[in-house]
Amino acid sequence: MKLVPHEQVSLGAHTTLQVGGPARFWLELGDPDMVPDALGWADGRDVPVVVLGGGSNVLCADRGLEALVLRVRATGMLVRERGERVRVRAGAGLTWDDLVSWSVERGLGGIECLSGIPGEVGAVPVQNVGAYGQEVGNSIEAVHGVERATGERLTLSQDSCAFAYRHSVFKGAARDRYVIVAVELGLRRGAPARPAYPELARALARTPTEPTPSAVRAAVLELRRAKSMLLDPADENHRSAGSFFVNPVLDAAELTHVRVRAQAVLGPGETMPEHPGADGRVKLAAGWLIEHAGIAKGTTLGRAAISSKHCLAIVNRGGATATEIVQLASLVRSRVLERFGVRLTPEPELLGFTRAELADLTD
Repeated sequence: MKLVPHEQVSLGAHTTLQVGGPARFWLELGDPDMVPDALGWADGRDVPVVVLGGGSNVLCADRGLEALVLRVRATGMLVRERGERVRVRAGAGLTWDDLVSWSVERGLGGIECLSGIPGEVGAVPVQNVGAYGQEVGNSIEAVHGVERATGERLTLSQDSCAFAYRHSVFKGAARDRYVIVAVELGLRRGAPARPAYPELARALARTPTEPTPSAVRAAVLELRRAKSMLLDPADENHRSAGSFFVNPVLDAAELTHVRVRAQAVLGPGETMPEHPGADGRVKLAAGWLIEHAGIAKGTTLGRAAISSKHCLAIVNRGGATATEIVQLASLVRSRVLERFGVRLTPEPELLGFTRAELADLTD
């Protein structure tokens, strides 16, 4: 089969922020066996390859990308059952929330707290997507990919993926090394453990018995809806990449410093939200830091804005440019640094920008 990529395809039309210039070349593949051919096509023309999934966690520059933007649309599923354990292999192009919905309808636990997260299956290992106390890396048993340099198909075990908080080998040591074509998850039958995440626990407190995966999903969707964190075209905040910054994780010395600074902004009886992290570290709520640094919900810069429902989301009010979004995000970051001494890290992938353009956002 001959590959015929499209040219000058708007990236804004393929991202949830609806921002970004054109891709020099654009190619969608339903057959993962064609990925090595696509890599060879790009190599023969000396153009880089950028893999894009559902476009829910990216911000593309206004100039676009001088690259072959590749989207793997494989959506097949293979299910193997062994007693209470169910192993599911899902194609990279399957919509993530469709997989979550499928699993909870069958009473399978393991990813129910990750309901409502936009994007496709192939993207979730990269970020080690997490929400409400659950991380996908804990359920992933293997990731299937194609090595870019050789075109070889291979499988990475859970350990090889080096999952950590909002991180994996695909963002670190193996960045741009693989094209993910499928993900295998290990799910389980029966009631999940009652969620410990405070907000979700409160939402489920009315349930007298152990909650079902379906009940947890319903509660999560309601919480996300209240924060405009669902892709609803009727919501004024729907053009977004979700959380724009990662919740910072601090060691004891850093935390002590932030606690001192926080005293100046705490109201009567108020405390700064803190959650246990790995290795004795503590995770802070980036949204709380942003709001208490003086960035209010609804704050605008040009046609970019802070969500009217949640300070952690930056939204496109219609016609926003990537430059405006970067400027607003940089303002947020500088205010939090000034107030609390914390450098926030952007969560979306930032594509097509120069280092100078991102200096105030990433350095």
